[in-house]
Amino acid sequence: MNAYFRLMRLNKPIGIYLLLWPTYWALFLSAGGWPDIDLLIIFTFGVIITRSAGCVINDYADRDIDKHIARTRDRPITAGEISPKAALLLFFALVLVAFALVLLTNTLTIKISFIALALAVLYPFSKRWTNLPQLILGLAFAMSVPMAFSAQTGTVTVSAGWIFLATVLWTLIYDTLYAMADRDEDLKIGVKSTAILFAKYDQIFITLLQILLMIVFIKIGNLFDLGAFYDISLIIILFFMIYHQFLIKKRQKMDYFKAFINNHFIGMTLFFGVFLSIAI
Repeated sequence: MNAYFRLMRLNKPIGIYLLLWPTYWALFLSAGGWPDIDLLIIFTFGVIITRSAGCVINDYADRDIDKHIARTRDRPITAGEISPKAALLLFFALVLVAFALVLLTNTLTIKISFIALALAVLYPFSKRWTNLPQLILGLAFAMSVPMAFSAQTGTVTVSAGWIFLATVLWTLIYDTLYAMADRDEDLKIGVKSTAILFAKYDQIFITLLQILLMIVFIKIGNLFDLGAFYDISLIIILFFMIYHQFLIKKRQKMDYFKAFINNHFIGMTLFFGVFLSIAI
């Protein structure tokens, strides 16, 4: 498989899904139904391109770290398939394409996009100086929410803040699960994460974050007057969260990954709950 394709992680679309669902939550909720079709297309392609750019800059930043971790030592930059310079050129090219898409929206969305870019670039370097890189990733991913609201309505409402918060909490949960799988190796090489910060209390913190996320989801349902379909989606999400608790209780690396990947279904379930409540 092409090295550039793998560098952008297009062979592993889970990251696209995890970024796409909150974007769709925001687009449909801001529109109170179907968003403008042109915005739906712009944001869908924007998510794919932005996530690809994020993977490139992440692998560039981690090129000397990845070789010490079994799961990442075969990534294209670390393995010598792509030079760091070529990776940076690809990153800037992707950013330009993403910015061209943002230019098709409005002034406020363009301004917000600069904050989103700064957070996306900051994230891969943050794991060197803070135990909260997952929080920074959450903020970066959540920037799609105010961008969606501003593009659809021309403003960012207070209610958008609750969707923003939900996205940050959700990202913090699933990326901590991801970091828990790499915790032993990260400790050896000095990489920081919430998994290391939470230590033996990780399952307790995941539980608390899940409870907070459910509270925020309920608040969103009340703010946007969502109906029975949304309530059903929350019940299904609760069962997914309980399943994740059973997985991480085993404290096995592959089970952490299963819980991480399974979060895709949480995002999808909430979207269908929103969609069925307001768009049909």
